[in-house]
Amino acid sequence: MSMNNSPNVFVDPNANRFQVNIINESHDNSEASQEDVGSDPPHYEETSFTDEAHNRLRISYRPGKRELYDNFLQNGEKTDASLHPYDTHTKMYYLQTFGHNTMDPVPKIDYYRNTGSVSGNKLSRPSLLEIHEQLAKNIAVSTGSVERVANGESTTGDETAASKEEENKTGFVKFGWVKGVLVRCMLNIWGVMLFIRLSWIVGQAGIGLGIIVIGLSVVVTTLTGVSMSAICTNGVVRGGGAYYLISRSLGPEFGGSIGLIFAFANAVAVAMYVVGFAETVVELLKESDTLMVDESNDIRIIGTITVVCLLGISVAGMEWEAKAQVILLVVLLIAIANFFIGTVIPTNNEKKARGFFNYQASIFAENFGPDFRSGEGFFSVFAIFFPAATGILAGANISGDLEDPQGAIPKGTMLAILITTVAYLGVAICAASCVVRDATGNINDTVVPGMSCNGSSACGLGYDFSRCASQPCDYGLMNNFQVMSMVSGFGPLITAGIFSATLSSALASLVSAPKVFQALCKDNVYKGLHFFAKGYGKNNEPIRGYVLTFVIAMAFILIAELNTIAPIISNFFLASYALINFSCFHASYAKSPGWRPAFRYYNMWVSLFGALLCCGVMFVINWWAALITYAIELFLYIYVTYKKPEVNWGSSTQALYYINALDSALALTTVEDHVKNFRPQCIALTGAPMIRPALLDITHTFTKNNGLCICCEVYTGPRKLCVKEMNSGMAKKQAWLTKNKRKAFYAAVAADSFRDGVKSLLQASGLGRMKPNTLVIGFKKDWRNATATQVENYVGVIHDAFDFELGMIIVRISQGFDISQVLQVQEELEKLEQERLALEATIRENDSEEGKSGICGFFRKATTLNISKHETKKESTINTTQSMHVGEFNQKLLEASTQFQKKQGKGTIDIWWLFDDGGLTILIPYILTIRKKWKNCKLRIFTGGKVNRIEEEKLVMASLLSKFRIKFADINIICDINIKPNKESWKFFEEMIEPYRLHESCKDITTAEKLKRETPWKITDAELEAFKEKSYRQVRLNELLQEHSRAANLIVLSLPVARKGVVSDYLYMAWLEILSKNLPPILMVRGNHKNVLTFYS
Repeated sequence: MSMNNSPNVFVDPNANRFQVNIINESHDNSEASQEDVGSDPPHYEETSFTDEAHNRLRISYRPGKRELYDNFLQNGEKTDASLHPYDTHTKMYYLQTFGHNTMDPVPKIDYYRNTGSVSGNKLSRPSLLEIHEQLAKNIAVSTGSVERVANGESTTGDETAASKEEENKTGFVKFGWVKGVLVRCMLNIWGVMLFIRLSWIVGQAGIGLGIIVIGLSVVVTTLTGVSMSAICTNGVVRGGGAYYLISRSLGPEFGGSIGLIFAFANAVAVAMYVVGFAETVVELLKESDTLMVDESNDIRIIGTITVVCLLGISVAGMEWEAKAQVILLVVLLIAIANFFIGTVIPTNNEKKARGFFNYQASIFAENFGPDFRSGEGFFSVFAIFFPAATGILAGANISGDLEDPQGAIPKGTMLAILITTVAYLGVAICAASCVVRDATGNINDTVVPGMSCNGSSACGLGYDFSRCASQPCDYGLMNNFQVMSMVSGFGPLITAGIFSATLSSALASLVSAPKVFQALCKDNVYKGLHFFAKGYGKNNEPIRGYVLTFVIAMAFILIAELNTIAPIISNFFLASYALINFSCFHASYAKSPGWRPAFRYYNMWVSLFGALLCCGVMFVINWWAALITYAIELFLYIYVTYKKPEVNWGSSTQALYYINALDSALALTTVEDHVKNFRPQCIALTGAPMIRPALLDITHTFTKNNGLCICCEVYTGPRKLCVKEMNSGMAKKQAWLTKNKRKAFYAAVAADSFRDGVKSLLQASGLGRMKPNTLVIGFKKDWRNATATQVENYVGVIHDAFDFELGMIIVRISQGFDISQVLQVQEELEKLEQERLALEATIRENDSEEGKSGICGFFRKATTLNISKHETKKESTINTTQSMHVGEFNQKLLEASTQFQKKQGKGTIDIWWLFDDGGLTILIPYILTIRKKWKNCKLRIFTGGKVNRIEEEKLVMASLLSKFRIKFADINIICDINIKPNKESWKFFEEMIEPYRLHESCKDITTAEKLKRETPWKITDAELEAFKEKSYRQVRLNELLQEHSRAANLIVLSLPVARKGVVSDYLYMAWLEILSKNLPPILMVRGNHKNVLTFYS
């Protein structure tokens, strides 16, 4: 069965790749023979007690039969038909899962939500203690609470008052990627620079350097956009834009410092755009000779009036602001189109006098090179232009008001960068190809025959503007900021476009600054600013933030000089961009399993380059402004670090503390755990690591560079001897790990019993946050030949791991793990080889001494040589014989011991995720697939489901996995786990447990009681009857595993839990034996029922 986990598969009903093969009950044996004709899967042990898959039907779900899926997706309806007798994923009744008395819940997204989530209620799954310990006899569960659990509602009351208040509000305005991101970014990027500064920039820098100025800006913004896309697709994004992304990636220290600077930069940007608008209005007043006071003061007056009007629109709510943005975009697009049309309309004498001659190759050639004037240079011109590119965060800044921030922000931002870049380049090249740098505006300045000219392109076109070299002129690219109005087909449209561009950018910044500031204040990073966190209305509008932004904007409007404001804005935005890039690099470098961005087109080193590029550009633009920016950021960083805000966002800084190991261990103890940074930290009961290499290898595969791995050994016996042996072998075994490139630690304890030693390890291992959370042990293959005490200790270790709330992984391979006999033979052979070498050395020494003693020495030498040859031949024969013995009897064991060191070929990892344990069962195989040795293996998911809800169950599981950003190849819904196994399988199970049964029902009461006292470890008839259904399930599961997963490279299976004091040790071992028999390598996994996966960022 194949299911692509792309979200589009479920959206497009015509997707041809959507093909699902459903494993279902069938009463038609005639079709069974058509299933999966191919090569036989490998056999792993001597027998198999299931025939070829019989009574099974594999149904292909075709694209044309999507009614149930479409109904489910569009209407959200879940049809509950009558209960099928073989249902394995039934509606959750009291203490029932799969139709049996167990509190084990099936995987569900609600278990992974944050407390207070507005997208759904958080459910609390039963704790490991609740399903592991005996049921209390006085448990009383009300019908109402059971029904709430069955319906997927929370019974814990975890929802905070704030989230409830938000949920109760109606009429939330949510935007899609076009209206929410693309439109806003385009409007913000197409700001004041497009109409009133781009012609001046291309006049100063020329076409060549002008393209480089635009290109450098685009490189910075594109790299930042890529990094931002990676961060915002790594989970659910809330409100706060760039501040939210940085703070959740790098922590509150960086986030708090840059958040304040970023909000301030947006507030200052309001002033910059409003001043640009006011400049245009003043130009119109100047042309009509109706200035109120003078140019500077008129800019201040008009700017003040404008920002008051914009504040009114913003305070009215996001709905009004969004409507205004759409209108402004339409005007802006018409204005841009008007400019391009104007360039091809034949010019007139008046426009020629002002420097416009339509497209001319001579003008293009003249304007291609730079002509910097008035102290301007490349980077000063770049500093003026760069704020035009800062609009890329306009969509991200209102992330809390987007329907799907994860999809909208990358798509809308990157497309906006592309469209606006093309527009900027087009306008710059067209303007520089049509308009000369200097023009007088006098239509009489024509070239007279016989008159000398300065050789400029204007001269060749019949106009003499040579006097502009000695005195100021009012027209041309260098002198007239309203070049686009002159060139356009209809000048007033350009004026309208200027109004639209400046007002839309100002409006976007006026909305962004309070939104970002409100998110910062809500997080309470700066306790003194919490006053501004309060929101009003159905969209939680930050009215107080609007007022503060208004005050800041007014202060900068009073400066009234656009060229003075722009470099300040550039530094603040560049600092934000640098940290966004660094956040992406840092999160990638930390290598946390929680870093799984859905946006794949990023690279950590490119992000680092983007961060360094931003920092470098800051100093090039204005070195003293860059120093001030860094000083402010450093001060805020130190302040936040000193105050230690009570927040825990699972940042990549926390993950990096772990990688730094011992040097960072002290700092790591001050950082709280977070689900995003969960990694398997394992105690592997390998004994000496070289004795069970395969167990170490599989554990090391999912802990290497990712988590803690401790190889543990328990010494039992006389304490003095044990301690001496333990201490003497510590350095040797750790050195073996280092030599064999195993990133693991070795730990050993001496104890009275194996179980007591493991208890000590479980409690005391680890350092600070580097504390084990998962116990890995090999399956006890010889349990039927072991003593009752040994079996009790083995099962007791499993109980102890659950008591200490550790995850549990039991690994089984067909040949077993212990290669101590092979190592012993090899050690003996090495000793014999050393003795032989020592003997030969001694003979050579004797030869050198006796060779000097004449004829007697000669005969003694010959005799010694013959003896030496005879002994060497004899030892060689022994070595050969023993080597053959090792090769014959231990070859399979040696191959099995190295099977996890080899690169796995193309195949599958089959995950039988039957019970929700917090996600460990799915996280372990995911980590395996990102390793080089396992990267060619695809994940196949098997889970239980109802017969009449198969399609819905597949959709639910696919949705859950896609939210976790975990790719899968197939989803298989098993509908008949609870049918009885076939007679042959059940007979095998009964024969296996027969030696350990008490059979008290066949004896009188006195004899039965006596037997219970003498052999308390035996399986009673009452116990066997009580757990008959569960025993059926284990045997049936093995049949299903044999049928579907015998050809898998690895099987990962939910480990059944036995209640302490209720399920006997031998019955539990029989379950594990029958469950994992005759299969490929299998991991039986049970997490500690705490989340190890999250879909939040």
